[in-house]
Amino acid sequence: MTLHEVAFVIMVLLSLFSIVFIGSRAWMRGSDRSGCILNIRNAQIAVRAYQDVRGLPVGTPINMSTDLIGQGKFFKTNPQCSGGGCYHQIGHIPSLGELALSCSLSGNDAHVPADSSDW
Repeated sequence: MTLHEVAFVIMVLLSLFSIVFIGSRAWMRGSDRSGCILNIRNAQIAVRAYQDVRGLPVGTPINMSTDLIGQGKFFKTNPQCSGGGCYHQIGHIPSLGELALSCSLSGNDAHVPADSSDW
């Protein structure tokens, strides 16, 4: 093998490795986004269950940290965004289409459900 052929093989291998790393990074961002949306949906389901069990009307003030999170409640611990964002909790029973949690990454990484009108 000549030096030219070895350099070409190394260049091709490095190109393949870079494609793999770029693809895996995009896959990780997608999985982080999906995990975040699942946390938001689970929080929404927990708030609706809390509302149904207690018979509370929409707009009733709640404290998600004490009412929904803890041993024997809807969440054992605070939900964590897998993408590194922070969740902001709503302070009342949401109306239809209003989210109980919002992620700080919702603007730039689309950590928000595509359609939550029937939640």
